Amino acid sequence: MKILSTKDNLQVLHEDNHIIVVNKRVGDIVQGDKTGDKPLSDVVKEYIKEKYNKPGEVFLGVIHRLDRPTSGIVVFARTSKALSRLNETFKNRETQKTYWAIVKKQPPKEKDTLIHFLTRNPKNNTSKAHLKEVKDSKKASLSYSVFQKLNNYYALEIDLHTGRHHQIRCQLAAIGCPIKGDLKYGFDRSNPDGGIHLHARKLNLQHPVTKEIITFTAPTPDDVIWNTIS
Repeated sequence: MKILSTKDNLQVLHEDNHIIVVNKRVGDIVQGDKTGDKPLSDVVKEYIKEKYNKPGEVFLGVIHRLDRPTSGIVVFARTSKALSRLNETFKNRETQKTYWAIVKKQPPKEKDTLIHFLTRNPKNNTSKAHLKEVKDSKKASLSYSVFQKLNNYYALEIDLHTGRHHQIRCQLAAIGCPIKGDLKYGFDRSNPDGGIHLHARKLNLQHPVTKEIITFTAPTPDDVIWNTIS
């Protein structure tokens, strides 16, 4: 049973006058698209409007996104000043993002840095990994380590060095380790909730106003496999 975020069940990890950080559920769409489904940004606006009894429109800035089937940390700006500063922070890669992924096949190494050149296919909304630079490709880099072996799966911790379209999904598939439930990148069956086992676990960034370095950690979704990870 898939549960989407609403103003009443929103998983808020942090909020102050400048930013609000939430734990996105599988299936939440961060920003509106052609589906017409209510985006998480609208849900957060409703939450702020009700909690703080705000008249009129609520300002909320979208800084970054997570794929719809992915869960984990999303940061929104509550002021235009915070939005412009955070946009710079993310653009300049002054954040540290850590993801967790569940894969079925054992990776070739316990830990490794993967470098590929990704090309994007807008028709089917996928990316393809190449070992060498090709036309219209963008360099993608990440590091992973296996941090737990489960009965039938492996739990990986991933540090992103670049932010490319479907980067983690594409690069792990390229080494023969598609993420559990990710049919688009070669996993053999879907998850019951239509999501994939990829979770934006930690985010380290400088607060746009106080300049304090803060780390957010998002609890994993409540399911059989995530619940076996310690």
